[in-house]
Amino acid sequence: MVANQPIPAKGGSLFGSTTIVWEDAYKGPNVMWRVPRNIRLNDNIVVRQDETAVFYRDGKVLTYFDKPDRYALTSLNAPIVGGLVQALSGVRQEAEVYYLQRRIFDGKFGSSEPYTFRDPDFGLVSLRVFGSYRWKVAAPDLFINQFVGTFGAATTPDVEARLRDQMVLLVYNTLGKMKDQGMRVTDLATSLTTIEQAVLGFGPQHFGPLGVEIQQVQGLSINLPDDVQQAVNTRSKMGVLGVNYMQYQAGQAMTTAAANPSGGAGSLVGAGVGLGAGLGIGYGMTGQMTGMYGGMGQPCPKCGALVPAGNRFCPSCGTPIGGAPAAPATVVCPKCNASAPAGTKFCPNCGSPMSAPPTPRKCPKCGSETTTAGKFCPNCGAPLGG
Repeated sequence: MVANQPIPAKGGSLFGSTTIVWEDAYKGPNVMWRVPRNIRLNDNIVVRQDETAVFYRDGKVLTYFDKPDRYALTSLNAPIVGGLVQALSGVRQEAEVYYLQRRIFDGKFGSSEPYTFRDPDFGLVSLRVFGSYRWKVAAPDLFINQFVGTFGAATTPDVEARLRDQMVLLVYNTLGKMKDQGMRVTDLATSLTTIEQAVLGFGPQHFGPLGVEIQQVQGLSINLPDDVQQAVNTRSKMGVLGVNYMQYQAGQAMTTAAANPSGGAGSLVGAGVGLGAGLGIGYGMTGQMTGMYGGMGQPCPKCGALVPAGNRFCPSCGTPIGGAPAAPATVVCPKCNASAPAGTKFCPNCGSPMSAPPTPRKCPKCGSETTTAGKFCPNCGAPLGG
C-alpha cells in the first residue's frame, strides 16, 4: 500500500469532491491502496479492469465495485457521505475507499519456529519448512475486513507477513494430518510433491475466511536436524546394500581401516570395541564383512573400492590385492625323494614317514650302501629293488 499517493485534482464541487484514480505509477507490487482522505459527497472513483474498489466505514466493508467504470458516490442512503454528515452534525464518519489489485501475486514462506514431528523411529524431530506460493484476492470484502479491520494491516508488507505466517501454519497442519495417516520422517524427502498438493487442497478452508485464494504451492523444502538427516541417509544406504545396521557399521569400519594402512590395527580394534554386543573383534569385523559383501570381493587397501573376488589388482587404482600368490609349501620324502605338501606325515609315493631319517640300502649287485631315494644304485646302476 502506498499511503502518500496524492489525490488527483480532477474537478471539484461545493463539498470539495473530486475524481479518484489509482495511478499506475503507484501500483507496482502493492496489493492495495487506501485513498488518503475521507470520502466526500459526490466523489467519483474510477475502477479499471484489474482493480476492485472497496468502501470501508467504521470498521467494516459496506460495499465494493468490481466492474470497470466510473462511480459517483452520491446516494444519501449509502454510507459514503462522511463529509456531509460532518458538515451537518459535526460528527466525523470514517468513510474510506481501498483499491485492490486483482492480479496474481508471488510470495515466499519459511518457518521461524520449528515444528515438532513425532516419529516412531526417531522420536520428537524438529522440522523447518520453506517454499513459495502464488495467491490472489478472491473476496474483497472479507480481505479488507480481515486484514484492515482485524489485523490492522496498513501496508502490503503487513499483508505479506500475515500470509507467510498463515502458509507456515497451513503446512504444519498438513504435516500433522499426513503423520496421522502413517507418514514418517524418512518419507518426507520423497513425498514433497504429495505434501504440496495436500497443502493446496487444504488451502480453501484455511485461507477462504481471509478472502485469499492460494493457487499454487511449489519449491517446498523440509529441513531436518543434522543428526536426523545423517541417520536418514544411513538408512537409505542400508536399504540399497540390503544390510542391517551392524553390517553397515562393520563395512564402514573396514573401509576406513583399509584406507589407512598405518593405523589399520588401531582402527580395527576401535571398530571392534564400538560394535560390542558380545562380538569378538575377529568375528565382529570378519564375520560382519562376510555377511555384508558375501562373495562380492573385498575393499582395496589403498582407495577402499570394492574389488570383485578373484581380482589380483584393484580396478579403480591398480593396487595389487594381497600381493602375488605364494608358491605352496612342500616337503621332500627322505626315502624316495618325492615331493609332498607341507604337513604331510607319510609320503604319498612310498609310505615312509616324512620326518624319519633315511635307512641305508645295500645294492644287491655290488654290495655298496646308499641313502639316496633313487631306485637305482648310484655306484653300478643296478636296480635297488626297494
